[in-house]
Order: sequence, then structure tokens, then C-alpha cells
Amino acid sequence: MRSGFRRSWTLVVGVAVAAVAVAVVAGGATARPAQTGSVCVLLPDTKSSVRWEQFDKPAFVKAFKKAGIKATVVNALNDPQKQLSQAEQCISAGAKVGIITSLDTGTSIAIQKKFTAAGGKTIDYDRQIVGGTGSVYVSFDGNLVGRQQARGVLAGMKAKKTYGPNGVVAQLWGGPTDANAFWFKSGNDDIFNPLFKHKKLTKGPAKFVPEWSDKNAQTIFEQMLVQTNNNIQGVLAANDNIAGAVVATLKAKGLNPIPLSGQDATVQGVQNIISGWQTNTVYKYVPAEANAAAAAAVALFKGKKPKVNTTRPNGKKKEPTFVIPVTSMPRDAMSVATRTCTLPRLRSDSARSRWPWVRSPWSAATEWPSRSSCRARRSAPCLVREKTITLPTSCMRRSSSSSEVLRCLGTA
Repeated sequence: MRSGFRRSWTLVVGVAVAAVAVAVVAGGATARPAQTGSVCVLLPDTKSSVRWEQFDKPAFVKAFKKAGIKATVVNALNDPQKQLSQAEQCISAGAKVGIITSLDTGTSIAIQKKFTAAGGKTIDYDRQIVGGTGSVYVSFDGNLVGRQQARGVLAGMKAKKTYGPNGVVAQLWGGPTDANAFWFKSGNDDIFNPLFKHKKLTKGPAKFVPEWSDKNAQTIFEQMLVQTNNNIQGVLAANDNIAGAVVATLKAKGLNPIPLSGQDATVQGVQNIISGWQTNTVYKYVPAEANAAAAAAVALFKGKKPKVNTTRPNGKKKEPTFVIPVTSMPRDAMSVATRTCTLPRLRSDSARSRWPWVRSPWSAATEWPSRSSCRARRSAPCLVREKTITLPTSCMRRSSSSSEVLRCLGTA
């Protein structure tokens, strides 16, 4: 028995040593070098929306840090040639994947070709590059955005009793070089055009706003007021930035608020809604879009196919697309969202992540309750703009998203 044990032990040790030797030899012969390269995120500007620097950039930085992949996140400041130069610098530094928010189609296609020539891949981020060669398109549902904007204007007109054949609706669409502006418009058209056709409403002046600029929007809207002799009962504004220009114009002319849409749920948009100058905005949780694009980039970086859930027409082909849903936020819902209270169980990061809307995009205005106050009270309210409200425990138990919470409260 003892000799058998020795033989077994010797055999085990011998096999182990042999295995180690094989591993060492194999490792020395076939060891792969560490994965090299990086990801380059090309953001468009700081004027069309505050989101690019305030929300997209930090979300990308965090996502790639977590993935352990080197990434460069730059902003072209609304200069297509600057964006092209930034892309060339990224490629020279070893970027293998480019995430592009397009400023104009021609430049963006040129950037994609440079990545392809260098053996890289590209992702259309938020704005589709029509005629381009992106491996995947990551965006919010643009048609749904447009529909919710239009429905918000209609709801506002009905509330003001201006909905009807004499109700004139003006439209300020986004930048004419941005494919997304046309996607949003398709949703606007789906709601408004049947009403215009059957004379339920009157179609007023409508124009695209170059560069999504608030200055351009203000000039255009001033012209619309002159054209209609101030006879406009509702305004479709493509985002909160453009809506802000409409508000500024109305105030400057001493006119009253009219139903007005927006998009992005910016601080300015929220303030205009709370004060009664804007009817609704479309809330898009930007980190969800950035995280989806980062995940696609990581997949491409590793030679895998990124996750998609639909396709979008792009020229003669269908581009693999990952679409993210959005939430319309009218005034009644906004008053809850901007005065949300938290319960003690929301103190943890994991719990907060289930309700990211509580802290974004209004995180700068939010003060979380102290641990002591959470321990001292059954429900500890958040202080937001000096107003508080306690969110019912029942809503927290039954809901897992902002829209579900608002429906639970009966305000969505």
C-alpha cells in the first residue's frame, strides 16, 4: 500500500512538472503580445447641445476605463476640418475604432475611409453618416423623439384651447446637414401631417436651423412671427437649445408663452418647462447611448460583432443599428422628476443606478441626503431647487425606470 502511494505521488509530481515545462515552452513559443491600439471618440461641438461635454464625454471616459481600453475623447467645436485632423491624429496614435458624431457627411465619410485604410472600424454615433461605411449605428429612436415632440405641442394646444383649424403650428427642425434632424422630422410629420391634411390644424412656417444654433433659430423665429403677424399657436422646436431661442424671442416681444417642444432635457429646458415657457422635452439618458456605443467599440476592437436590435436604411444598404428608447417629459412629470425624493435604500450606488434620472441631467442641482438623515427618518427627501417631495415607497417597489415611476405616480 505504501509503495503504491509513492508511485502515485511520483506520477502526479512528474505529470505536474511536465505540464509546467510544456506551459513554459509553449508560452515562450506562442506568447501573444499585449493587445495594442485604442478607441477614438469624435464629438461634434458645444453649441448644439450641452450634452456632448457634460454627459457624453464623461460617460465614454468611464466606460473605456472600466473596459481597460485606452481611449481618446475629443470635441471638434463645430469645425469639420478640425474633426478630420483629430481623427488623423488618433489613427497615427494607433486608434483601431472610431466613434463619430458627424458634423457634415463629406468630412465624416473621409474620416471613415481613413480608418478603413488603416485597418480600423467606425461607429456612427447619434447621427447617421448617410452613404458612409460605419459598422454599426448607435442612437436614440429618432422617429419616436419626433412623435413625442409633436404630441407635446398638441397636448399644450388642447390645454390652451387653441387646438383646431385656426391653430397655426410653426416648426423649427434641426440642422440640415444632420441626418438625425430628418429622422426627428419624420416623427413630427407622422403626427402633424394628417392633421394638416384634414384641416384639424394649420401648417405654419417651417424651416431647418443651420448648425442647430440658437442664434440662427432666433433669427428664423423672428421672421416667422413677422410672416404670420404673431399668429402662431404652437411651435415644434427640435431641441431645448432651439426652444430657448423661441422663449427668448417671445419674451423680447412681450408675447405670452405658447405650446413649445424640445429635446435633451437640458437644465435650460427644465427651467423653461417649470416656469411655463416650454411644454415638454424629450428625455434621453445619454450615458445609456454612450455605454452602448462603447460596448460596440469594445466588440469591434476585439474582432467581434457588436450588439444590435434593428437596422436603418443607409443608401442602398441596411445599416446594423442599436436603438435606445426615449421618454417624453411634460410639465407635470417634470415637476416630479425635478423634485424627486429618495428613500434610504436608494443610498447605494447600485440602487441609484436603477434610477439614473434622479441625478441626471439635474445632478448639478441635486443634493443627496446625509446618511444620518436617512437613518433618522423613514423617508429622506432630496433637496432640489429648494423644493421637496417624498416619492411613495409603493412606486419604488413596483417600478424600475423613470417612465414607470411617473406612471405609478399618475403624472406621465
